[in-house]
Amino acid sequence: LPISITHSFITGLAAAGIALAGADAVIWGWGSRLSQTLSAVVTAPVLGFIGGFAIMVILLWVFRRSAPARMRVVFSRLQWFTSAFLAYSHGKNDGQMPIGVITMALVIHSGQTSLWDNIPWWVIGISALAISSGMAIGGWRVIRTLGFRVTALQPIHGFAANFSAATVIEAASHLGIPVSTTHCASSAIMGVGATKRFSAVRWGVAGNIVAAWILTFPVCAGLGYLFAWLMEMIF
Repeated sequence: LPISITHSFITGLAAAGIALAGADAVIWGWGSRLSQTLSAVVTAPVLGFIGGFAIMVILLWVFRRSAPARMRVVFSRLQWFTSAFLAYSHGKNDGQMPIGVITMALVIHSGQTSLWDNIPWWVIGISALAISSGMAIGGWRVIRTLGFRVTALQPIHGFAANFSAATVIEAASHLGIPVSTTHCASSAIMGVGATKRFSAVRWGVAGNIVAAWILTFPVCAGLGYLFAWLMEMIF
């Protein structure tokens, strides 16, 4: 099942901070980065769904007289560009987290807060290598779930879903809000599938995905709190 590394990390980090320094260690309140991130948990998937649905409706109307075979050829090529756009936006948002984690550890260890403005090149390189290696090696079951089990996808659907998800992520990156590529892409796929007919989306599979999203928060918060407490007891 696809889950969000963004929200896994943020909830785990917040819980670890509470375990080590109490609730005051977390910056709460409306307008804080935490509240913006939590609000994006709902808004980003909704925007992804609406965007995927709207883009797909527009494409179907514009190309309503085109031959299906020709459409498959054209959009199978165009999908390369929207896939690259989605990968770029993923790196611009989700991909910053390992950089932030390593830099945070360096700042805590050295006390040099200037590192936030001058991140070492090797931190960026290691993070990029780790992310690209993980994407190249694993995750095939997740790919099958999104590509085949949520709804039947043609190249035009993939084009619309990729473009919608990437646009939402780009907007969030511009605002400095971490969002989940998984959430945006999954909801966009549901949106494009719903244009065929509402029942074209396998809502049972979609429900399992949403349930996994929800469970991510308490599970990661509990593990973050537990491991932080254990580390404090041991060291």
